[in-house]
Amino acid sequence: MEKPEMNSCGQNAGNLPGKCAPLAFPYVPMQEQDPPRYENALALQTGTLFPGLDLPFKAAMTDQLKTNNTALAELMALDFAIDELGLYLTTHAKDQEVLNLYWSYIKLSREGREKYQKMYGPLLQTDITEDGKYTWLNDPWPWDEGGNS
Repeated sequence: MEKPEMNSCGQNAGNLPGKCAPLAFPYVPMQEQDPPRYENALALQTGTLFPGLDLPFKAAMTDQLKTNNTALAELMALDFAIDELGLYLTTHAKDQEVLNLYWSYIKLSREGREKYQKMYGPLLQTDITEDGKYTWLNDPWPWDEGGNS
């Protein structure tokens, strides 16, 4: 029987590149019910929909992460908000207001994605046409016609 490889840092430590570090026990506090939320554009800039989850380093990056107000940026903001709300609903499944907001954002995202794709073509490599061909391989690409704003 082969002996398992031992951690060279010891039993209560983990490996970092080039050194050892103590093991950590993360603690994630529960959010309050119906927490305040940022407006969509600010949420995308700060990296969270909920002010209570702001990370200190995000504040320093806010000015550098301005996004143009384009159709694609709006879809990105909706997808971001959907992900954030989905994470929140994982621990607050009975928050009906947020659940309603979640489903309304999904509806807006689907409608926006459909409209965007009619104007500029597919967003994802997996978006295929009814005839089974990969539309993303066809010319012209969105940026060949003046961008995808």
